[in-house]
Amino acid sequence: MEKSTSREFSPHTHEVCSITIWGKVIWALWYFKNDKSKSWTENLRLISKFDTVEDFWALYNHIQQPSKLGFGCDYCLFKDGIKPMWEDDRNKLGGRWLMTLNKQQRHNDLDRYWMETLLCLVGESFDEASEDVCGAVVNVRPKGDKISIWTSNCQNRDAIMTIGQLYKERLNLPMKAMIGYQSHDDTSSKSGSTTKNMYSV
Repeated sequence: MEKSTSREFSPHTHEVCSITIWGKVIWALWYFKNDKSKSWTENLRLISKFDTVEDFWALYNHIQQPSKLGFGCDYCLFKDGIKPMWEDDRNKLGGRWLMTLNKQQRHNDLDRYWMETLLCLVGESFDEASEDVCGAVVNVRPKGDKISIWTSNCQNRDAIMTIGQLYKERLNLPMKAMIGYQSHDDTSSKSGSTTKNMYSV
């Protein structure tokens, strides 16, 4: 299996990031802007697709960081063929690891956490559990931003826990900081405040 490897300097962590993108995966980056005069699907726009490290960094360095986006905007990075919506066949039985940031973290942590999330996905950092990953979303909101990793099957506990534990380690979150996993079915049928976590790390 062919792979592409690159070592890049990260302006956010001041470290050299080494990532490998396996040739079997094509990634698609989507952008959502909340224009109330348009439908949800009309507000969702495909920006670009890539399957090499070079194209990933070219795209990443070309677009605005999440902290610079307006409220109501999202970035979504998903495997090609999977749309960033609950109704997609690869998503409807799945769920998401969800991290909520406070307003102060928008300036301190949001961009760094999102970059690390992208690197986890394109570098397949979750080992065999990477097969269960569908994509990731960053939501920029007035009350607090959110970053989530979507998986394909909310009942696949082993893969979900592997992803959650490795993700928390990758972000270097403190032990007391908890992130939770919610099924899309539960999230779509309830308000955010009443959605219960199926798993947590």
